[in-house]
Amino acid sequence: MKLLVIGSDRNLFKKDSDIWNRYLDYGKLFKEIHIIVFSHRKLSNKDIKIGDNVFVYSTDHIFKSFYLWNIYKISKKILKSVPLSVDSHSWVVSSQDPFESGLAAWMIKKIYKISLQIQIHTDLFSPYFAKESFMNKLRVLLAKFLLVRADGIRVVSERIKNSLITSGYSSNNIAVLPIFVDTEAIKSAPIKIDLHKKYSQFNFIILMASRLTKEKNIGLAIEAMAGLAEKYRKIGLVVTGDGPELGSLQAKAKELKVAENVVFVGWTDDLPSLYKTSDLFLLTSNYEGYGRTIIEAMVAGLPVVTTDVGLAGEVLKNKESGIVILVGDKKALMAAIENSILNKEELSHIGRNAVGVTENLMIKEQYLELYRKITESINYGK
Repeated sequence: MKLLVIGSDRNLFKKDSDIWNRYLDYGKLFKEIHIIVFSHRKLSNKDIKIGDNVFVYSTDHIFKSFYLWNIYKISKKILKSVPLSVDSHSWVVSSQDPFESGLAAWMIKKIYKISLQIQIHTDLFSPYFAKESFMNKLRVLLAKFLLVRADGIRVVSERIKNSLITSGYSSNNIAVLPIFVDTEAIKSAPIKIDLHKKYSQFNFIILMASRLTKEKNIGLAIEAMAGLAEKYRKIGLVVTGDGPELGSLQAKAKELKVAENVVFVGWTDDLPSLYKTSDLFLLTSNYEGYGRTIIEAMVAGLPVVTTDVGLAGEVLKNKESGIVILVGDKKALMAAIENSILNKEELSHIGRNAVGVTENLMIKEQYLELYRKITESINYGK
């Protein structure tokens, strides 16, 4: 089987990035993999080869409105005379989302008569997703148009699968394949950065790791810090990641007079060190597809407080292997953090349970085999 992927993760152009290495592994499963990545010309991403049979192409567009045309030109070169060949049904075009990527992939399906897989990595039917922006409202409508025209749908959590079924999609067409987490790599990673030594002014460190975007609702965590910092003056929130909300979040911390308790450290490639030297991991998202950082924190034995999104209730069980609160509930968040500060033994127990849960996750070989089976089971017009 040959795979054509449409996506937007420009880390594919970075050698040895997580997604680069992931597609090297996928290359062992298929005859060829061709990945077309949305990329503006000013980013200077060029077509590259990352394995003997894995190729990455940049749309290299000047204006966003031209990306469909550029994808068509690239896919035409890749597929060549496929429509005239019996080989056409050995191809699958896979979009990394049911939105802009999905539209491009559906276009390729219609032109070349090849199978279409749509992947869903976010909880698009969460009410918070559509509320976030007018563009997201349009994306939901686009997804509804595309999903019924897909030959296969891959989702990353049971939560998303259930939301699709509730919305009327057949469970027979939906496969659940979570995001792979290399648990052994996290366990064996040495501690290079000790947050308690680096920020010795804090005696209790809360870690957040994510892109700084609206849906992550990191402002809620800052508000909770403002409610707790007067009583617990040595509590600290360390936020790793970057994104468009950085400036407004820094301003919010200053406005609420907790700038000394909230530290923004930017991106790091050494998350295991941060997991292993913090006291609590926090995720306050309005919606998530999965929540890989939660799994990574659990593997490291770091207790987790999360809103009821992504894998909450599926992998992480409330009051057993983590703490789950309602989305946007500041009072519950403050109570969960305060209880974590006051009840260290209970917190350690939750951390140990979390490690036990993650021991049942798939190893890489199992994950790759399931990925192969799901992809090869997609038949045109099924």
